[in-house]
Amino acid sequence: MNLQDLRRNYATRSLDREDLNADPFAQFDQWMREAIETEVLEPNAMSLATVDASGRPTLRTVLLKGFDRRGLVFYTNYESTKARDIAENPRVALSFLWLPVERQVIVTGQAARISAAESLRYFLSRPRDSQIGAWASRQSQVITTRSLLEAKFAEMKAKFQQGEVPLPGNWGGFCVTPATFEFWQGRPSRMHDRFRYTRQPDGSWSIERLMP
Repeated sequence: MNLQDLRRNYATRSLDREDLNADPFAQFDQWMREAIETEVLEPNAMSLATVDASGRPTLRTVLLKGFDRRGLVFYTNYESTKARDIAENPRVALSFLWLPVERQVIVTGQAARISAAESLRYFLSRPRDSQIGAWASRQSQVITTRSLLEAKFAEMKAKFQQGEVPLPGNWGGFCVTPATFEFWQGRPSRMHDRFRYTRQPDGSWSIERLMP
């Protein structure tokens, strides 16, 4: 297998300083909408990087389920590896890769749990089997066979056969409050356009062009 010859020359779009909204949340909203309109597969999928107390990094893909002026929100089991890492070190990084539009957005910031009330509102909007799955899975725990997971799912499905599925006490959301946003637009010959927004002490944002 020769990976050296695998390359794509990005040439469909460009990004200049005058194209950017002064507000990175508005810029992110614009790019997210364009990714959705272009029918990018799972446009809200984002890589989430965490680091534990000893400095060991972990990376996984989660789904963005909302964003506003506070930050970017995702949901998980609070006993998972990612949640344990965040409890030890709240600094995280997020990456959205939208190859069909030759774009990437990277966010760094701090993650904190959202309220149980907000987590409940989202939980009740999930498909019922996804709600039951949150009860069945002890996320990140070692399991010897899938049949044990399926048996637990069947057990929880029977338990919650009647009425609403309640919110598990170990499940909920995190909000990542951004310190930086980076908007990356692919360009020919690897001469990409990159702009970084950095939050200032007064809450405003500075914008800098970065070398590719």
